[in-house]
Amino acid sequence: MPIKECIILAGGLGTRLRSEVANLPKCMAPVAGKPFLHWVIAYLIAQKITSFVFSLGYMHKIIEEYIQLNHPQLQVKFSVENEPLGTGGAIKLAINLCEEENVMVVNGDTLFETNINALWAEHIQNNSECSLSLKPMQHFERYGAVTINESKIITAFSEKKYMEKGLINGGVYLINKNSFNKLNLPQKFSFEKDFLEKYLHILTMIGVQDNGYFIDIGIPEDFKKANEEIKLKYDA
Repeated sequence: MPIKECIILAGGLGTRLRSEVANLPKCMAPVAGKPFLHWVIAYLIAQKITSFVFSLGYMHKIIEEYIQLNHPQLQVKFSVENEPLGTGGAIKLAINLCEEENVMVVNGDTLFETNINALWAEHIQNNSECSLSLKPMQHFERYGAVTINESKIITAFSEKKYMEKGLINGGVYLINKNSFNKLNLPQKFSFEKDFLEKYLHILTMIGVQDNGYFIDIGIPEDFKKANEEIKLKYDA
């Protein structure tokens, strides 16, 4: 059965974007006339996601009110951090609101238009405990690189540095909830450092290349770029 549930991580402080968006959560930054979160939700609905868990923290009521007012048809749950738990802690808190064995996780400040069915097929075929959608990129230094072998098994995560070309972690994950919950993970932790990197050689993790549209609005330059590109892309 294809993936149906998705956690959207939208609890970050967005400090690097404050110069552009001072009084809103990062995912609510206006892009092409709508909150960026609108575009993330629209993509997920198009990919047949039917159930959403919003992982919230900073200014969470703004997001809750937006969802309830503008997306009343969605099947929604809210997972709210009382204090910052890190990306891993946020997922750990939210995943227990999910009902399916496998759960999708995306970032609320990133739009990566992956083919979820293709990622799902690889996830199931490889009995993967965590599957990542990887974006091929050239001339980058803002992101670390991910190395996979011929069987799509992830073999290494590299630190951020300038690279001519490589695969980056696009922030789209399929996680086996049972495998994740069996680990003795702390309340607060980084999903990238304390889960992906720490358990890389213990769990089955695969990476699937996908050249779908990718934009991360975490810094002012890319926020401006998103406004230009999404307006053209969706004729907004």
